[in-house]
Amino acid sequence: MHHRAFAAANGILFALLLSVGAAAAETGAPAIKDDFKPSSLNQPGQQYPQVNSQGYARFRIEAPDAKSVAVTLGLGGSGGTVLTKSADGAWTGTTAGPLDEGFHYYHLKMDGGVFNDPGTQNFYGSVRWESGIEIPAHDQDFYALKNVPHGKVQQILFNSPSTNTQRRAFVYTPPGYDKDTSARYPVLYLQHGWGEDETAWSVQGHANLIMDNLIAEGKAKPFIIVMTYGMTNDVKFGKLFTFDIKPFQTVLVNELIPYVDSHFRTIADQPHRAMAGLSMGGVETKMITFANLDTFSRIALLSGGTVSMEDVDKAPGFREKVKLVFVSFGSREIPDGKTGFPGAPKIDPKANADALKKAGINSIFYVSPNTAHEFLSWRRSLRELAPVLFKD
Repeated sequence: MHHRAFAAANGILFALLLSVGAAAAETGAPAIKDDFKPSSLNQPGQQYPQVNSQGYARFRIEAPDAKSVAVTLGLGGSGGTVLTKSADGAWTGTTAGPLDEGFHYYHLKMDGGVFNDPGTQNFYGSVRWESGIEIPAHDQDFYALKNVPHGKVQQILFNSPSTNTQRRAFVYTPPGYDKDTSARYPVLYLQHGWGEDETAWSVQGHANLIMDNLIAEGKAKPFIIVMTYGMTNDVKFGKLFTFDIKPFQTVLVNELIPYVDSHFRTIADQPHRAMAGLSMGGVETKMITFANLDTFSRIALLSGGTVSMEDVDKAPGFREKVKLVFVSFGSREIPDGKTGFPGAPKIDPKANADALKKAGINSIFYVSPNTAHEFLSWRRSLRELAPVLFKD
């Protein structure tokens, strides 16, 4: 069961993880508007990269002695966006087409080397600190920084005897956590994808802002979110089938959860504990929750596979113990409505979700419109998940 889940989800990983979700340029497309503005993720005072109202990205790199410069973002084959050297020695270029809304990783390829863009901030992805750019989304209000009560994201360090290390996690506590010291909260353990780490959900994903806004609008009950490193990146991307879940499962279930329950005001029982993850984190979520149904009652896979009736039938107690199964994808990940490992039979995630619902299991399926294997898909997924996660 776990192996099949791993295979199905990794079809998504291999096909889409490196995609930036660029929208294809169309013949006869409107002229590029000259209303470019610095990306919201630029370092202070830096004018490039820039983004226009249509979603095109423009770059300027000062490297007068370079022989070639390209940006691994946008159309143009494996070379991405190839930049051209101007008279002042700077390299400039614009993506051949608009990019999908939301956040994208990228880096520079210069004379055979890989470098970050000095104009923008860095974000941990692809097992390295990558440059990042944000294409403003039409629905970005749900993860915007607003004048509402804010929760806190704090770093914790916990002892891990199984790995003989001190490990790190980040914990989101909702607004009001420090004021009412009698209140206790459900907990969501939220995992990043392959190549990322425990910073991803609060930095690239804006999980804390999404929660702050939902709580302020009365759309979600307050709960704690715990984000830790899933121990995924020691396995190279092409060898993910060799990933062993047991070491991380031990860290999460036997070490981190007891630490969180003893240091935060949690409702420390199975009905009030959930696990979710994006991409490889979704694969981890399925493996760990299915093996620990007495620990987790709610399961969410975001671009990380599906749950079938065959899975359920092979998991004793699933129907009685699991209160929610949430599965989501970006629409560009499943253009024909199906997913799966290349060369293997395709899986229809909606059909699986519908089968669970028909069997009386609380099953929710969500598709993010016009996005691929990228953070806007997962931001939207969290927005949809949070209101129903601990709904009685």
